[in-house]
Amino acid sequence: MSAASVTSVAPRTATPPAIRTRGITKAYKELAVLRGVDLDVPAGSIVALLGSNGAGKTTLVRILATLLHADAGTAEVAGNDVASAPGRVREAISLTGQFTAVDDVLTGRENLTLVARLRHLPDPRSVADALLARFALTDAAGRPAGTYSGGMRRRLDIAMSLIGDPRVVFLDEPTTGLDPQARLEVWDAVRGLAAAGTTVLLTTQYLDEAEHLADRIAILHEGRIIADGTLEQLKALLPPATVEYVEKQPTLEEIFLAITKRNEQ
Repeated sequence: MSAASVTSVAPRTATPPAIRTRGITKAYKELAVLRGVDLDVPAGSIVALLGSNGAGKTTLVRILATLLHADAGTAEVAGNDVASAPGRVREAISLTGQFTAVDDVLTGRENLTLVARLRHLPDPRSVADALLARFALTDAAGRPAGTYSGGMRRRLDIAMSLIGDPRVVFLDEPTTGLDPQARLEVWDAVRGLAAAGTTVLLTTQYLDEAEHLADRIAILHEGRIIADGTLEQLKALLPPATVEYVEKQPTLEEIFLAITKRNEQ
């Protein structure tokens, strides 16, 4: 497979995607990070964006969230062009980064109420209480967030990002540094987002996370999307599983490594 080729097994639908990029490029001086990224994220789905460190995952998310300007190409989020209508894009999205935006001194309820007030929502306390219940944080609502576990802090962070009912949520490596139990708690929260109709673009280095959460998986390698489809569709790209005593299905990690190595040849 040449560096410019893409293995795409994603279905084509008439419904406009919640996120669409075409030919997105971005370089930092002489370092080309994105070299023509084409990606569609269907509305109401969870799409995992996989890639090694430095592959450009966070750069792409920052462009989609209007925090960076692309050097070339086009990108739309919720039907709005990120370059010509950044204000409308910001109204439709929320971004949760690798580090939580939680204020440790404030209680969980106070964190949520503050954000609701900043967004000029009516009855901020009711908004906070509804999100505390949704993310199973009601019992800890009156405690300072600094006393929360890692999983609780991340759930509170995601809850804060949902104030204002964004149509699209970007989760940039949301479980980095969390213990296994905390990761499972965050996974449940992410599933809840999609079940409520929110579109989620998830960047992660944890391949099992993508296996468990994503409706579709896109692999970003050397600045381009080189594979895009469901887990089963990506498995079909490899040779048939060998059968000894039981059938051995390839893991997503094996698929990722095989596809990226093939692309380098």
